[in-house]
Amino acid sequence: MENTIETESYKIQKPENWASIINDDQLIGYIKESDFSNKQVDEGRDFCYFLDKIYYTSDTENSEYACVAYTLNEPSNLESASVKDVVVEENETFIIHRISVLRDGVLIDKIPDTKIKVLDNENQSEGGVLSSTKKINITIKDLRLYDILIAEDSRVKVFTDRDFLRKEYLKYVYVTPSTYWAYGNYKFTFINDRKAPIAYKKTFYRDDAGNVLEPEINYLKKGERFVIEKENYINSFDINREIAPYIDFATDSNWTDLSNYISPLYDEIYSNASLKEFAPKLVEKLDAISDKDEQLRFAIEYVQNHVNYIFNADEMNGHKPQEPAITYENKQGDCKAKSVLLKVVLDYINIDSSVVLVNFNSDHYIKHYLPSLLTFNHVIVKINYKDETYFIDATARDEFGLIENRCFIYFMHYLEVKPNQQLQIRKPHRFSYYGINEKVDFSAQNDQGQLKLTTTYKGNRANYMRKYFKNTNKREIIDSWNNFLFYTLNYSSDRNGTDIRTIFKDAAIEIVSDDKMLNEFTIQYNSSIENPYFTDDQKNRFLMYFDRNVVKNNARDFMHTDVPFWHNFDNEKYEINLHTDQKIDTEEKFTRQESSISNPYFDYTSRKKVTKNSASIFVDFKPLVNLEIPAADFEKFRTDHHTIADSNFGVGIDIIEQGLLNLIKFNFKKRLK
Repeated sequence: MENTIETESYKIQKPENWASIINDDQLIGYIKESDFSNKQVDEGRDFCYFLDKIYYTSDTENSEYACVAYTLNEPSNLESASVKDVVVEENETFIIHRISVLRDGVLIDKIPDTKIKVLDNENQSEGGVLSSTKKINITIKDLRLYDILIAEDSRVKVFTDRDFLRKEYLKYVYVTPSTYWAYGNYKFTFINDRKAPIAYKKTFYRDDAGNVLEPEINYLKKGERFVIEKENYINSFDINREIAPYIDFATDSNWTDLSNYISPLYDEIYSNASLKEFAPKLVEKLDAISDKDEQLRFAIEYVQNHVNYIFNADEMNGHKPQEPAITYENKQGDCKAKSVLLKVVLDYINIDSSVVLVNFNSDHYIKHYLPSLLTFNHVIVKINYKDETYFIDATARDEFGLIENRCFIYFMHYLEVKPNQQLQIRKPHRFSYYGINEKVDFSAQNDQGQLKLTTTYKGNRANYMRKYFKNTNKREIIDSWNNFLFYTLNYSSDRNGTDIRTIFKDAAIEIVSDDKMLNEFTIQYNSSIENPYFTDDQKNRFLMYFDRNVVKNNARDFMHTDVPFWHNFDNEKYEINLHTDQKIDTEEKFTRQESSISNPYFDYTSRKKVTKNSASIFVDFKPLVNLEIPAADFEKFRTDHHTIADSNFGVGIDIIEQGLLNLIKFNFKKRLK
């Protein structure tokens, strides 16, 4: 075998005694063609003859074993099998037991043809992500189409003192396999060798009719196993509309006990922290601010912007935070360290706060999971101020405003780091301000158009647009607005393929104001446009402005069966004014059409004002956000969004062309309506 010397990152040896022991004759016996396997191959798919997976957990280690044999009939699978990377954590070892191919009925050992390199997995370190993980690069020479590859290996993670949480608690989520593969024999085994019982919960399994079954919870004592075994198996869930069935394994516990386990770790840190002693200069600055709102803003922005966020993956394995004095002195820390420092600062200025555990990526699943501290992967700060509750991510940067105007974080579930806590669910939220407040003036005179957009962004939108304007080339920004307006004014229908810069020749965009206290960012776009009218195939002219961003197509198109629609829109307000020196059809249906929608999850109104030469629309959209729309309410929710899309999100005016023939033509059209 061509490889580097064996390291602690990988080894080549026989499986542990808890894993399967399979000899060569048994391997060959498992690899048999059948009507089932032939059918998959005839359909142009690769076939897995067997997959044997084992997850083993004890009070000293977590380990995974797999033995698999599958065809290499597809070039893409051959390519991925020939070269693969395995990432291992600190004190985790990848153990190779067997690499072989069955070629023309002969079993060939491929370990001598295998080259192994161990690399530092530090590709993200420039972004403040520190990790001592290693990347094991495995290259197998001379794999051929129509070989059957057999791979047998394990991953063993031995706990260190830093893994105190993993020693005490287990969490492992088994997910049913990919729908691509068909398996002649499929086996999964979970072995509990811990002193504490393990609970397991089967979730999103279905009956023969496809209906989701009620979750099923059972328990494994020390030495007990859970086994799934199937023959001629294809996982058949609908990957586009259903959640894959999974089993959540976790040390049997409850949220109260878990909060009582973790809260002393933080209380110990707080009790030893004296801001006056380790940060006298910061205290001096805080004391100099008499306004409480401004003092709170300063505290948040100091921790966010003056303390670097360093994500140390190994430190995140546990939940014991860094001392705030160290975080302040070094000006760096992970999410736990920065959140604890922020809380200590807030304690000094007498603002009620607590550290909370969250997992934004898995927020929907938390309510389905068994209670476990290992469910969470991030720490933020909850602040109670002036009878309102706010959540602040201390790791964020370049966010501004008094606390009521700062970034709103969307999530539902969290565990507060205090004694005797339950998993909490945030209340739905209504914004007190508009994320977008835009006024559009579009006038056409003597076949020349003048367009002006004045837009004020606030809250999350202001933070995003401020960063966008700071980091993006001015020409690129103008092109982006021009492209948006090309569709909004419907020019894509009568001059598609035209260079957009020739339509919006003198387009300009400027920052009008940037109020960082209110967190309001105002911009203005101006452009003159030759031939401002959209002209249809019958040479009818229209002045149009339909902002398709107002239409929430993700709400209209949502089709998932298991995941409710996540409602996270901003308050939006628009005033769109169209004016022309031509006579217009003041009775045209869509020019006059208005709407009023009062849905439990949003209020929407569009009001029109029409004169002989102009039309205006005033749109007001106020959603109830940070919640999942229940399935029973969703169709009404979807229908109401269809109503918005039915010309209730903009305005268009029809030009009545001058001349007797055009007037006769117009009157004839009206009679046909």
